[in-house]
Amino acid sequence: MKPKLRAMVASLAALVVAASTLLLTRPVEAASLTRVTGFGNNPTNLNMYIYVPDRVAARPALLVMVHYCTGTASGVFGSSGRDFATAADRYGFVIVLPEATRDGRCFDVSTANALRRDGGSDSTGIMSMVTYARQRYNVDPARISVVGFSSGAMMTNVLAAEYPDVFSAAAAFSGVPAGCFATTNGSLWNSQCSGGSLVKTAQQWGDQARAMYPGYTGRYPRMQLWHGTVDTTLSYVNFGEEIKQWTNLNRVSQTPAFTDTPRSGVTRTRYGGSGVQPPVEGWSFAGAGHGLPLDGLYGNAITFLGLDGTTSPSPSPSPSPSPSPSPSPSPSPSPSPSPSPSPSPGGPGACRVTATVNAWNTGLTENLTITNTGSAAVNGWSLAFTLPAGQTITSGWNATYSPASGQVTAKNVSYNGTLAAGASLDIGFQANHTGNAGKPSSFTLNGATCTTA
Repeated sequence: MKPKLRAMVASLAALVVAASTLLLTRPVEAASLTRVTGFGNNPTNLNMYIYVPDRVAARPALLVMVHYCTGTASGVFGSSGRDFATAADRYGFVIVLPEATRDGRCFDVSTANALRRDGGSDSTGIMSMVTYARQRYNVDPARISVVGFSSGAMMTNVLAAEYPDVFSAAAAFSGVPAGCFATTNGSLWNSQCSGGSLVKTAQQWGDQARAMYPGYTGRYPRMQLWHGTVDTTLSYVNFGEEIKQWTNLNRVSQTPAFTDTPRSGVTRTRYGGSGVQPPVEGWSFAGAGHGLPLDGLYGNAITFLGLDGTTSPSPSPSPSPSPSPSPSPSPSPSPSPSPSPSPSPGGPGACRVTATVNAWNTGLTENLTITNTGSAAVNGWSLAFTLPAGQTITSGWNATYSPASGQVTAKNVSYNGTLAAGASLDIGFQANHTGNAGKPSSFTLNGATCTTA
């Protein structure tokens, strides 16, 4: 097994442990998950499992749940899938769980066959499972969705790109853009993609996805994306690249229409709408690695996917087409040009910053919560502060930082440039220190002095 794959396996062990802390509102019985054979065209010999609740809705939704590398259908169902199974019992929808059988149990999102519609790899077998379930359980065709974790999150992106006419929504936990993992040497691992060095424009990512289903001109699924800022298995850069791809495919702005902080260290951004089912939604976890602390949050994915009901959701208003098909500026979490800061609404005191430091021998992390206490949104923000002597920033999340010491300016990245009135967002950084692990004494937002807490 390659070193990178071994690292991924180790990280995924942490993912399973984190997921196992989820709600335990119902025991998962082995008999509840049933294996299905002879379900149709299955060129890569995947296994199919299905969960059918005791009471199936007359016109049920269908969820495809795709496991991580080294995983199994029963493993993901018993950990990350618990909340989804509880929701299935309540709302009567059906869950299909593909299972990879190759060495390492990763899904193919790399080969040419995998990256085209009906190409003859794993995605083809998964779609046979979808067809089987649709025919057998009278599935509502407007409520077919897919959710995946790590390797399964990569497959989620691929399925949504290849079969946009089938899936209404998707949620990818710690994944990469559709096509990012493409290889030409027979390997299923792409180190450039995993390491975050494949950075493209939104138009380029969109075109790469569209090439998986040539000639298609219809709508694309809603996409929800989840990622940790210190993910060393699949770089956090991929979070921004996914946002580029799916805002482009859904023809919405890369500037969030809504930003909030559902809990400390978690930033949620919505694109193309501010409701619970926008065209694109991002969840950024400050300081989290490949295994995300998801306890208590899966309900947001269930709502986004439209699974918490018994009828088709009303269609979202069609987003306005992009004014120009020309490539958009790179909005990845890596440093990129930020919008020119606008004056802080309301003048001095229209912002508040809360700083929390966690220090050790010669290092520290600092989390900053920025709150807009003014009466109008800030579109494009720049937070200035002075580090105590001896501190040097080595990495950061949810902002770009320059310079690394002295008087520092933190600027928004592509997905959190809008800070609505009354809203908060979290940013942070890791730094070395020579003995002074204190926090900055003052902050200014777009030139206006903030209160501190």
